[in-house]
Amino acid sequence: MAKKNNINIGEIIRKIIARKKLMIRNLVIAAVVFGGLIMCVPRTYTCEVTMAPEFGNTSPNGSLASIASSFGVNLGNDVQTDAISPSLYPDLLESKQFIVSLFPVRVKSQDGLIDTDYYTYLSKYQKSPWWKSLSKWLKNTIKGIFSKPKPKDKGNYKKANPFRLTEEQYNMAEKITGRINCSVDRRSYVITILVTDQDPLIAASIADTVRVRLQKYITDYRTSKARGDLEYYTKLYNEAKQEYERTMKEYSAYADSHRDMILQTFISQRDKLETAMQMAFNVYTALSQQLETAKAKVQECTPAFTTLKCASVPVKPSGPKRVMFVLGMLILTFIATAYYIVKVDKRS
Repeated sequence: MAKKNNINIGEIIRKIIARKKLMIRNLVIAAVVFGGLIMCVPRTYTCEVTMAPEFGNTSPNGSLASIASSFGVNLGNDVQTDAISPSLYPDLLESKQFIVSLFPVRVKSQDGLIDTDYYTYLSKYQKSPWWKSLSKWLKNTIKGIFSKPKPKDKGNYKKANPFRLTEEQYNMAEKITGRINCSVDRRSYVITILVTDQDPLIAASIADTVRVRLQKYITDYRTSKARGDLEYYTKLYNEAKQEYERTMKEYSAYADSHRDMILQTFISQRDKLETAMQMAFNVYTALSQQLETAKAKVQECTPAFTTLKCASVPVKPSGPKRVMFVLGMLILTFIATAYYIVKVDKRS
């Protein structure tokens, strides 16, 4: 029968204590090395904003969908009339059109030393660990040896075209996309926006800007049809008003100038002008009512957003978790050293 390999905890502890100097030395070296490495990584701060959109329920099965939603089942009926449903908001925030619109946003650091636009801030005022800077330098050096140098990008990022971005603008858009995270709860449709940055005030400023611009985009989308109708009826209303005023002046002028005339020809002409004025007045009145209805429709279609958690300057950094990182490395070092002492080192 094969012998069972029983683990003798006491023997393992005895061997580790016998080589405690090796264990302590390795732990100290690991603490210094990994502590120094993690200290080179700049701190980042995350600002969280949550809001809940309000949208009309035009589906006949809206009540059923609401009940199903409470159990985590999305029937899709309550947002069926919207091409851009809340579940697509994260894709909207990742679109180049939305990201490029953040390039010229003014930002200011918490210490007040930086006051520029977001594009310039990310391109010139970002801290990075030394090994990342070294790898970037080596990459650019090797790339310069084996490829022809490209002319300097002279594109105006403040007027960047999302349809045709330069290489520098595209890389910057990807960097911003990685800093902004949007998620939507499929049950309650609560929108959560997370923005991570090296400066807490800039993280809060961009988070609030993203919230405002997302609300504006959704509002413009949902009211686009109603605003188009309002513009159309406003144009007709102005034309009808001008026509009514014209016919009224023409009738008044004719009636004043032919006040004492009793010939049927003058009376018929006066009645004709009066009829035209009355018809113009009727059209003007009807379009006035249509215009007020269109204004009310715009207000009705305008969605309301309830901000559940507003942007606030974060006090504590969100990463890196320096203590947890060093502690984890120390645990791995302890395990590796213990394995070496028990299995490899024969002197113990």
